[in-house]
Amino acid sequence: MRIMGLDVGTRTVGVAVSDAFGWTAQGIETIKIHEELGFLGYERIEELVKEYEVSKIVVGLPKNMNNTMGPRGEASQRYGEGLREKFGIPVDYYDERLTTMQAERVLIEADVSRGKRKKVIDKMAAVMILQGYLDRQK
Repeated sequence: MRIMGLDVGTRTVGVAVSDAFGWTAQGIETIKIHEELGFLGYERIEELVKEYEVSKIVVGLPKNMNNTMGPRGEASQRYGEGLREKFGIPVDYYDERLTTMQAERVLIEADVSRGKRKKVIDKMAAVMILQGYLDRQK
C-alpha cells in the first residue's frame, strides 16, 4: 500500500504518492480548492486514494519558526481530520516549515520560468513533505 502526501493551501492542494515500497515520493497533481467556500477537493483525493491504493495520508503541517501552531497549521489539522473522517484511513502530519521555499529554490535553480513554477510548486512541496516523512520512517 502507498502513502499520500499533501501540501494544503487555501487555493490548492499539492499531491504526491509513494512507491509501493514506501521509499520514494512522486508528484501526482495539484488540486484546486477554495477553503473559504468549503470546496476542499475531497472528491478528487478520494479518487486518487482508490487509484493508488493509499493506506495512509501525510499532511504537511506549517508550524511557525518558533514551533508554535498558527492559523495555517490549525487549518491543515482540520483538513487532515476531515480526511480521516471521510476516508477512515490514518492521517499523520509532517512539519513542513520551509518546504515551499525549498521547492521554489530547486525550480529556480533548474531555470523553470515563473509561470511554470506557479503550476508545479505545490506538487513539488508535497513531494518534499512526503519524502521527508518517508526518510524519517527508515
